[in-house]
Amino acid sequence: MTLKSLVVTTALAAIGSLGLGLGAANAQAAPLVCLITKTDTNPFFVKMKEGALAKAKEVGVNLQTYAGKIDGDVDSQVQAIESCIAGGAKGILITASDTKAIVPKVKQARDAGILVIALDTALEPIDSADATFATDNFEAGKLIGEWAKTTLGDKAKDAKIAFLDLIPAQPSVDVMRDQGFMTGFGIDVKNKGVIGDESDPRIAGHDITNGNEEGGRTAMENLLQKDPSINVVYTINEPAAAGAYEALKAVGMEKQVTIVSIDGGCPGVKNVKAGIIGATSMQYPLKMAALGVEAVKKFAETGQKPEKTAGLDFTNTGVDLITDKPAAGLKSMTSDEGAKACWG
Repeated sequence: MTLKSLVVTTALAAIGSLGLGLGAANAQAAPLVCLITKTDTNPFFVKMKEGALAKAKEVGVNLQTYAGKIDGDVDSQVQAIESCIAGGAKGILITASDTKAIVPKVKQARDAGILVIALDTALEPIDSADATFATDNFEAGKLIGEWAKTTLGDKAKDAKIAFLDLIPAQPSVDVMRDQGFMTGFGIDVKNKGVIGDESDPRIAGHDITNGNEEGGRTAMENLLQKDPSINVVYTINEPAAAGAYEALKAVGMEKQVTIVSIDGGCPGVKNVKAGIIGATSMQYPLKMAALGVEAVKKFAETGQKPEKTAGLDFTNTGVDLITDKPAAGLKSMTSDEGAKACWG
């Protein structure tokens, strides 16, 4: 894949109320920041891009954005980093499609003096980036697992759960969300590092979705063929959840199955209100992007890198449970409240 397949956007920020000549000179000297997302169609990354563009304009940096065609398009991200290095970027903000495979190219960028910040998904190992601004993905999964278990009540012990995961490479975000859900639901996690080794009879199976609606529909169809008694569906994100719902609806099972998800995007919150998704964990991608742009701006001016927050290896940008069917003992927001907060 060539760089022509990437989506590239440039936002040049105006600076202050200085004189025309000086203002133009400062604009030319504005540091270059690159935002590299997994796709440019997933609503989560659309909002992340919006947040980065708005903050770039506010603080006065030159922002270029790149995205691959689908989740898992590592080659596009590698080529994007190469372009940012060649362009003299001061910082790179990246949501890695493969948190391990991208590390050598990230090292090359850091060796060139570029600040690299992972957004949403930590690299493996986490210190491969200078900083990580992300949701606690384990907590996000745990919240919807606890909600599902509490909502099912006594039926939870006999549940049949379908896991609609991301991609075969199993990036850390996929593993943490899956295992967070299992922990919340009361399923013993046998292996902390991978997906798919569970022996609990409640797990009907796993399939991949590439994080999109079509993938969610296909994965749900596959798992229903394997086990038509499925009554709980965990999905890696809300586009996958929407696809799963369509597959269930096609066979008349949409009212028999509880779907839970993660992201908290405005379309996903609407699906909570519509009863398509029972509960979702809301993330804040706009905040991740804004913090990243601010961090690169500070680094460009002072050379100072982000510090750990509360002793953690990453800056936790928060997560909230969204549902219109609150569960005892779990703090949550309604879909109406979530609609006001979605991805802000």
